[in-house]
Amino acid sequence: MLDDDILYLTVQELGERLRTRKISPVELTESYLARSEKLGPSLHAYATLTRDLAIRQARTAESEIAAGKYRGALHGIPYAAKDLLAVRGYPTTWGAKPYANQQFDYDATVIQKLQQAGAILIGKAAMIELAGGMGYRFGSASLTGAARNPWNQDCWTCGSSSGSAAIVASGMAAFAIGSETWGSIVCPSAFTGISGLRPTYGRVSRHGAMSLAYSMDKLGPMARSAEDCGVILAAIAGHDTSDPASLPTGQAAFDFRFSVPTKIPAKTLRVGWLANAWKSLSPAVQQRIQEAREAVHNFAASFAEVDLPEGPWEAAAGLIISAECASAFEDLIESGRVAELADPEGRVGGYINQQISATDLVRANRVRRILQSKIADMFARFDVLVAASLPVTATRIEANLDDELSFPDPLGGIGNFCGLPAISVPCGLGADNLPVGLQFVGPPLGEQAILQAAIGFQQQTQWHKMHPGGLTT
Repeated sequence: MLDDDILYLTVQELGERLRTRKISPVELTESYLARSEKLGPSLHAYATLTRDLAIRQARTAESEIAAGKYRGALHGIPYAAKDLLAVRGYPTTWGAKPYANQQFDYDATVIQKLQQAGAILIGKAAMIELAGGMGYRFGSASLTGAARNPWNQDCWTCGSSSGSAAIVASGMAAFAIGSETWGSIVCPSAFTGISGLRPTYGRVSRHGAMSLAYSMDKLGPMARSAEDCGVILAAIAGHDTSDPASLPTGQAAFDFRFSVPTKIPAKTLRVGWLANAWKSLSPAVQQRIQEAREAVHNFAASFAEVDLPEGPWEAAAGLIISAECASAFEDLIESGRVAELADPEGRVGGYINQQISATDLVRANRVRRILQSKIADMFARFDVLVAASLPVTATRIEANLDDELSFPDPLGGIGNFCGLPAISVPCGLGADNLPVGLQFVGPPLGEQAILQAAIGFQQQTQWHKMHPGGLTT
């Protein structure tokens, strides 16, 4: 089996070793599977391991690479997919007991695209039940239990992509696919010290993915570095006729391509440092964010503090999520099977969501249009906005989230309400030895800018190269 140091390499580093046949796809896949079989249960990281599929795909990749048929940077790279993505022949549980035996006879578009790129699916990542759409108060709101943070297993990994984060942070796969409707890529990436990218709404097809809030759901990569996120996003992005919200094709602005830069252009980005993203930062976060601010300042063409516009944005975004979730899970609610959910709040949340009126939904969408205009004005002055990913480090595994994570999140609300891309990258460890995250947010279709900023930051720091100790196989 390969050493841990190999398993924690970036996609770029692994890809080069695979391309030059210094390691083999089968060897790499077997090593990640063995690590996943040992660590996965204690971290509650997986819903299902797809061992047979992974070995078949690894053998195919090995034969192709040996024959000189190299498909690109993801060829032979093992990954995990959040368990809201359909994979033919395997359970897709959506993290919830009512769907524990659910299977689909097709693959989600993202799964198809990664297979075409030569990536190897080793498992379905655990998740919060129904991606949290019915509401939840505890990290244990999942068919598989609360995902544990590899940096401190007494802590949670955060958000509905909780298993995806645990897998990447613990070196059980080279990358994972997560989803975000509000915070579920940014939050777990920050809590576990990995890089996670939420793309522009419509950038990545959601065909074959569980629908939570149709107008806000997004799929994106969670990996070791910002560069990795760019490479993975390029593989999964693109128009898909099976997703009506998919960005159209044929226009350069809508087609995402990414090449790993050898050097980031100096002093080209106009950076807005958000002064009101959070009411306050915990002492564990404050020092690292101040240090990160200095690093960001180094590569900015201009740098200024800026405030997010004030308004009922969070309330409006939350209302839309609740209303669309009630529609998506109408059958579950009306049948009464919602009572099978693990979290007490989730068992009643759907009924509350059904009480939202059409008038309120229309008003919320009017608020969205007002906000989009205000955000467009901000991005006329800035290329990227920057703030702490979260104001705290990871919460305890048993924490009541209404107490521990109940603070206002205007940036998360605004970013998802307006479909803005964002990337969270690690920027240090707090005094509690838990990761701290920094996020870069761009305008719609602004992935290139946020990747440039995140890569520029990671070229000055080493935090993305750190990984938790104490994990034994």
